[in-house]
Amino acid sequence: METLQQRPIKVDPTFSTQVEELTSLNLSACFQCRKCTNGCPVTFAMDIFPDQVIRLVNLGQKERVLACRTIWVCSACETCTTRCPNEVDIAATMDALKEMAVREGVRISEPKTYAFHRAFLDDIKKRGRMFEGRLMQSYLLKSGELFRKLGDGTIKEEITLGLNMYKKGRLPLLPKGIKGKREIKEILG
Repeated sequence: METLQQRPIKVDPTFSTQVEELTSLNLSACFQCRKCTNGCPVTFAMDIFPDQVIRLVNLGQKERVLACRTIWVCSACETCTTRCPNEVDIAATMDALKEMAVREGVRISEPKTYAFHRAFLDDIKKRGRMFEGRLMQSYLLKSGELFRKLGDGTIKEEITLGLNMYKKGRLPLLPKGIKGKREIKEILG
C-alpha cells in the first residue's frame, strides 16, 4: 500500500496585504460567487480559476499563486471585473501578480507569454506606440521562437504573411511617430 506524502503548505500572512497595496483593492470583498470564472473566455488554459486565485491570495498562498499559469494566460479582457458584483478588479490583480512574480524572481510558468509582454512594453516605451514589425522581431528573439521557426521552416510562412500584409497596406515598413513619447516612457518606467 502506497502512503500519501503531504507537503507542508507555506502561508505568507502578508501576501494579501501586499497585493491589496499594489492594486488599491479590497480582495476580501470577494465572496466566491464564481461569476468571474464562469465568464472568463480563457479558463480552458488555466490551472487555477480566477475565483480560486483571489481565494488563494486571501489565504496567503503566495508561492502557489505566483507560480501558476493562470496569471500569465489571463488576457486582461476585463470580463471578470465587469461581472464581479463586489467590483473586485480581478484583471488588475492578475497584472499585479505578474509584476510580483517577475520582481521576486519566480520561475515564470509561461515564458513565451512573458516574452511577448516584454517585447510589447519595450516597443511602447521606445516608440510611444506599438509597431507590429518590430514587435514580432523582438518577440521571436526574446522567446527563442526564431530559432525553432528557422529550424522547422515555418519562418517562411511568417515572412509570406508579413509581405502580404505589407502589400495590402496593413503592415508599414516604418513606424509612425507620435507626440508625447517622453511622457509615455515616464508612465511605463
